[in-house]
Amino acid sequence: MRSRRVDYTESTRHALVESALELFTKRGYAGTSLDAIVKRARVTKGALYHHFSGKQALFEAAFDLVETTAMDRLTSIMDGDGTAWERAMAGIQAYVRVCLEPSYQRIVIHEAPVVMGWERWREAEEHRSYGLVRAAVEALVAAEEIEPLPVEVTARILFGALHAGAETIASATDPKATAADVSRTVVAVMNGMRRGG
Repeated sequence: MRSRRVDYTESTRHALVESALELFTKRGYAGTSLDAIVKRARVTKGALYHHFSGKQALFEAAFDLVETTAMDRLTSIMDGDGTAWERAMAGIQAYVRVCLEPSYQRIVIHEAPVVMGWERWREAEEHRSYGLVRAAVEALVAAEEIEPLPVEVTARILFGALHAGAETIASATDPKATAADVSRTVVAVMNGMRRGG
């Protein structure tokens, strides 16, 4: 049996992270105050400091939520039905859709490298999304869908291309058109590696 205190503590933390996520997405890190976050979450500043050391820790929790949600969706596609090639193609399309989401653009692409510092942000990205790219490349090589290229090097290059695509989408004046261009380009690169491609 979970105690009401545990439930309350978790709901308070959840409310703070959701509030921070919404405000950081709309206003950015610099434009969001802790007062605005606690007001929107309907909790006290004391409750905030019970869960988080400050604004940056709250930002990192919001970043984790956005990244985890996105990676969970992509993992379910990559682990789903179909051939390794079909799953990889579906994964690319799904990732491009994620890159169109305002919270992903603002928090993960624009704000996180500055707020968390480039090294920490890069490490967090590697920890989450790089593993998915590497697993997809391993599956494609094992299924003989692509040329037997070195897995690590191929995964690093594709990871870099996907990351550059995400930045391009997030900075574009027409994100939807740019997303279509990114998707088409990454698929063309993948087709170039395909056996007999």
